[in-house]
Amino acid sequence: MNRTDDRLVPVLLLCAQALVWPGVPLVRGMVPAPSALLLAALVAGVVVAVLVLRSTRPVAALIVVAAVCALGAGPLPSGAMAVLGTAGVALAVFTVAIGRDAFTAVLCVTALALWQLLQGISLHGLSDRDGLDMVLTALLYAATCGTGLLARRNRRARQAAHQRLERAETERHRLPAAERRRMERELHDISAHHLTAVVVTVGAALGLRDRRPELAAGAMEFASSTGREVTRALGAVRAPAPSRTESPPPEDQLAGLVAGFRRLGQRVDCEIDPLPDGAVAEAAYGIAREALTNVARYAPGAHTTLLCRYGDTRTEIMVTSTAPPVGAVAHGAGLGGGRGQGFLRSRAREAGGTVRSGPTADGGWEVRAVLPGRISTAVEPATPRAYRVAQVVAALGLIVQPLLPALVIRPEDLSSGTQVSAGLFFALLAAGQAMTLLWLRKTPRAAYAMLLGLTLLWPVAMAVGHYRGPVLLPPALSLLATYAALVMQPARPAMSRTRRVSRAGCAVPQATREQEAGSLVPGRGHLTTIFLTVLVHSVSATAAVLDRGTTVPAWAVIVGVTIGVALTVSTAGLAGVRRARHRQAGNRANEERLAALTEEAVRDAWVERHRIAAGLEGTVFARTADMITEAEAGRLDATAARAREALAAMRALLDTEPQDGTRPELRPQPTLQALDLLAHHLRATGRDIDIRLTDRVPRQLPTAVDLTAYHAAETLLTVGGQGPCLLELDADTATLTLTATGIPHAGAAVRERLTARITALGGSLTTGPGETVRLRLPLTNVQNDEERQR
Repeated sequence: MNRTDDRLVPVLLLCAQALVWPGVPLVRGMVPAPSALLLAALVAGVVVAVLVLRSTRPVAALIVVAAVCALGAGPLPSGAMAVLGTAGVALAVFTVAIGRDAFTAVLCVTALALWQLLQGISLHGLSDRDGLDMVLTALLYAATCGTGLLARRNRRARQAAHQRLERAETERHRLPAAERRRMERELHDISAHHLTAVVVTVGAALGLRDRRPELAAGAMEFASSTGREVTRALGAVRAPAPSRTESPPPEDQLAGLVAGFRRLGQRVDCEIDPLPDGAVAEAAYGIAREALTNVARYAPGAHTTLLCRYGDTRTEIMVTSTAPPVGAVAHGAGLGGGRGQGFLRSRAREAGGTVRSGPTADGGWEVRAVLPGRISTAVEPATPRAYRVAQVVAALGLIVQPLLPALVIRPEDLSSGTQVSAGLFFALLAAGQAMTLLWLRKTPRAAYAMLLGLTLLWPVAMAVGHYRGPVLLPPALSLLATYAALVMQPARPAMSRTRRVSRAGCAVPQATREQEAGSLVPGRGHLTTIFLTVLVHSVSATAAVLDRGTTVPAWAVIVGVTIGVALTVSTAGLAGVRRARHRQAGNRANEERLAALTEEAVRDAWVERHRIAAGLEGTVFARTADMITEAEAGRLDATAARAREALAAMRALLDTEPQDGTRPELRPQPTLQALDLLAHHLRATGRDIDIRLTDRVPRQLPTAVDLTAYHAAETLLTVGGQGPCLLELDADTATLTLTATGIPHAGAAVRERLTARITALGGSLTTGPGETVRLRLPLTNVQNDEERQR
């Protein structure tokens, strides 16, 4: 909530409370006492002021609001705290649920309900009242807490999706530059270690050929073998394998950084988890390098520990150093520019994290950075166990507080009845149904069975507790948990086990047109759940009414109750479907945006690779081939000239800036040789992607198959959530097979997109167990068609 909501809602509650009391008594001609009006104004002012500031300290606000309302309800007339004591406390509960973790929210709601129960016992004794007001209040708090936790989870999901898109946007601009740097690094190594060696060796042989003519033959042989090695290395740079990492992984880079500082005489220990390529890895490396550099500069010889932990929700980088040894001289203390701490904070902030640094208790220094983890969720500090224990102890102290006045209550003031209140039964049943909702996502069948089983006990509780209130109120309360379950667990698409073959030969589940379009249609299992829900709740409510006794005919009671329950359950089912459709539409929009960013990033990087590869084809490869020819012919002067030309051509290629004048439709389309770029981008956005190519996959595929296979792989890998995914490519003499494992929701839209891509080639698509999708593309027919076109 923003600040406007924080101020507006409490004011609206105050206005509602003023209408209820003293508004209603004044309309009836009953003027409250001035002392009551003054006390009510003081209580309302405190409650509204605390509710306005509730977002800053939610738990403290809840305690103050509940205590003030309880204290004010004693001397004030009935209804004076009706709105603020219920809706105001519920608002504070909602703020705790949405602003704090689930443990704190559930603990606060439980403590609040028990505190109010024990307060009623201490004030009124153990009477045989029904206590239905207590059940209604507890249900209000539970519903409010559940709504807040659901809103908090949805907000975190939206934030995670937004952060993932932001990371993808960052990687979209970084990937082409990273590809250019990779090729520049590789080409620089080739020019520095191979062509330069040829120029130096041949030049030395030329200078000494009069005195040592035998060096010429060795120089020619060296130039020829080195030229062939350059050709092979350039081919690897031009088309790297997707399953092979060209540069060291981030954890190896950090280990190399530690090794470099050890060679400088620093005592450094390290524990490093594997990291994916991307902005987080770059930030981790930069933070570690800056921290280790500061240790070497200001505390030479100090024992240093580097810890790198990569998890689902966070990446932690911690560099801790002890005090420097006695007598150590910091020769580099004056070499810093004073910008190190700013660089640390900027690196962490750009990666979506935080960093802090400061002295340790033993005189050392510590730098701790918290960056996003595998699933790109917002970084939250871990709660210590001691803090949880303190929370529970404080809650127990507040719960027991109302029992202190019971020490001075006279025994004769207590009720001597032994009858158990129906409200106690209702509270236990409502608590059981509320607890069942916690297992709804993991075991929906068992949760529904428990909910319906507890529903049948409500009429029994009414009979045993001799309930005399409104007869339909307890059955309606029993329906609340089932209503919430149907809203939380919406309909799933109904698909039969039969399969049909599409025009492309794709075996896909048989589904209706609505399901093909991606809409949610209740399946057989969901309809069975709806039927059982209506049946059980109708039986429960009918039994309650008939047990109480009524002048209405039994058949009319059955029909009326069944219609009412059916309408309520149908409304819950429709609300669940609508909520699921809204969430599905949001997820689909995020996936489409992510797929578009991935496509743009890979295409831009592919264009850069293609540009440099085209330059290699036209200049460096030709010069290197000429050098090999001249060396094999024994022409020393020409070999040296060709080597210098190849070296100059490579340096000119590296100095050429990329041009963006090519229209998008004329840019080269990525092929399977761009799978390494696709995997690199997806890993950088937080998804664990593994791509494996067998040796049977040919290096040169038919163009149509190559393009189609890449786009199919891109479609498969950019959908399916954030879980790990494995893509395997295999081939035989006639078929190229793509097998993707870890695609949890390859729905109708994905299958339709894949089918449209492989229809022209006559390929096939099948889905199997274990979230597996398999595509088969023919090689022979397509290759023959391309040869005939030539």
